Order: sequence, then structure tokens, then C-alpha cells
Amino acid sequence: MEDRGNLRGGRVLVVDDEPYILKILVFKLRTAGLVPVEAASGEDALRAALADPPDAVLLDVSLSPGPSGFDVLRRLKEEPRASDVPVILLTARTHPDERATGLRLGAVRFLTKPFSTSALLAELQEVLAAGNGGGRKEKGPPPDGGGPSVASV
Repeated sequence: MEDRGNLRGGRVLVVDDEPYILKILVFKLRTAGLVPVEAASGEDALRAALADPPDAVLLDVSLSPGPSGFDVLRRLKEEPRASDVPVILLTARTHPDERATGLRLGAVRFLTKPFSTSALLAELQEVLAAGNGGGRKEKGPPPDGGGPSVASV
């Protein structure tokens, strides 16, 4: 993904309770020209998203303590102000029922950890370019090879 022009300036809420992962994602988004907004809990994510809805949300499914990523997703989709914000779920969970739950609740993508940040940026570019999420699409781990190596999360 060489041309990231349509990523520039987009506000992305990044929600993960693992500080290391949160910092990597924020750094990579900022490097790509995006404006990341950090949240380390479900409560922080809801406050940030409802106060000033972002262009997209990267949301870890396994948040603790407090509401899970599924709970946050459900509440965002119930709020008229944030219901159109596309949400990409990030998780180490691989059970098909969990993927189905995330997509049923309104996620536009479901990325399984570990994933490369270049794959995440490509997904995010598609979502932002499509406006309201670009349709639902399920993704597993990215294919190996095919481009410069970047950090995996």
C-alpha cells in the first residue's frame, strides 16, 4: 500500500487495554497521517466516541475491566450520533461464533491477532474510503510476504 493519501487527517479511536499494543497502533496511525485518539477501556472509548465521533474505531474485543469490546460496539451502534461510525474489531479470538457476533453487532471488519500493521492500514484505508464502513467483511490473519515487513500486533 504505497498511496495512503486518503488516510490523511482521519480521526481514529484506538481502543485496547494492553498499553504496548495501544502505543504501537497509535504510532503507526500517526505515521500514516491519521489522528489517533487513545482509549484504554470500554468506558473511555464510549466517552470519546460519543463526545466527538471519530471517522473509524479500532476496537479490541477483550477489554477488562469494564465493558467488553462487544458491549462497546453494541452501545455505539445504539447511539444515533455514533451508529454510522465504522468499527474494526481486533482480537486474538478465533471462534466462528465470536466473529459472527461481532459482525452481527455491526462491525465492518474482524481482524485476528497477530496481524501486520500494513494489513490493518490497508483495511482502514478501505473502510475510510468507503465512508460508512464499506460493507461488512470478515478477515483472518494476513497472508505472509507480499511487501515490506512492518510491526505485527
